[in-house]
Amino acid sequence: MTSAPHAIPKLVLGLVHESKSESEFESEHMPFSKFFKDWLKVQDQDLHELMAIATAHSESAQSSTGPTQSHLSEHVSRVMSHYGNYYRDKLEAIKENVLLVLSPDWLSKLEDAFLWIGGWRPTIAFHLLYSKAGLQFEESLPELLTSGVTAGDLGDLSSQQLVQVDELQRKTIREERKLTESLAPIKRQLLTRSWSGFQKTITELTHSNESTQKSEFDSFQERVNKALALKEHGLQEILVLTDELRYKTLKSVVDILSPIQAVHFLIATTQHHLRVHEWGIKKDEDDKTEREARGLAGPKPDNKPKS
Repeated sequence: MTSAPHAIPKLVLGLVHESKSESEFESEHMPFSKFFKDWLKVQDQDLHELMAIATAHSESAQSSTGPTQSHLSEHVSRVMSHYGNYYRDKLEAIKENVLLVLSPDWLSKLEDAFLWIGGWRPTIAFHLLYSKAGLQFEESLPELLTSGVTAGDLGDLSSQQLVQVDELQRKTIREERKLTESLAPIKRQLLTRSWSGFQKTITELTHSNESTQKSEFDSFQERVNKALALKEHGLQEILVLTDELRYKTLKSVVDILSPIQAVHFLIATTQHHLRVHEWGIKKDEDDKTEREARGLAGPKPDNKPKS
């Protein structure tokens, strides 16, 4: 399996962490981890509120009461402001430690597999939109055929909206490709010029005595930090542009939709993020439990008959 476009040698990242004291590393790591956990809580609250207002809107089709267009728009604006706050906070994290944001260790292995330059691919928004639109169209089809009444949700996207979404998707794909290409030279330099020399030094260190190892390893760590520091500014710029594209794509899709359609779209994006995180954490915990059980049980006996 090929490495992700954002990948930076894990050993290099490890050496950066080792070159700092334990207290220094923990003081840097904790704010990033905490702000992500806080973001999950915000999203969970947003999801409950969005689902409640979507249900109220659906029920109001059979009554004269229900959320107004203005009320729906207020909810959508509030959720989008939370996304804005999230990316502003993340910007500060990028300035403090771009390498940790690019390769966050608070994500599950499943989330890490979907990671693209420190977050989700903007084009995922279109896959979620089309998927939810198809499901809601199927659900509303019987009512549409019998009474001609539409639900007004994502299953009722107009031809004009579909054209706008298609144009936005094509533009987003081009911008994604441009950012991936911008990251490639930085990654290539790390993997060739600096990393090839680091590989040679690691080999030499493994064959030296203990006293030589310590002094040479300190020097080696300093070289690693200097090599990465030269690239960090470029990484920061790319990551900032990538997050801007993520937010801009989300907002542009919302702007194309009606208020109730935007509510359903934000439900889909929020559910996707929360569920992938939950599934990934559970998978990691199950894998850990299985490994520990195997370790306690010891190796499986060889039941093959001896020749």
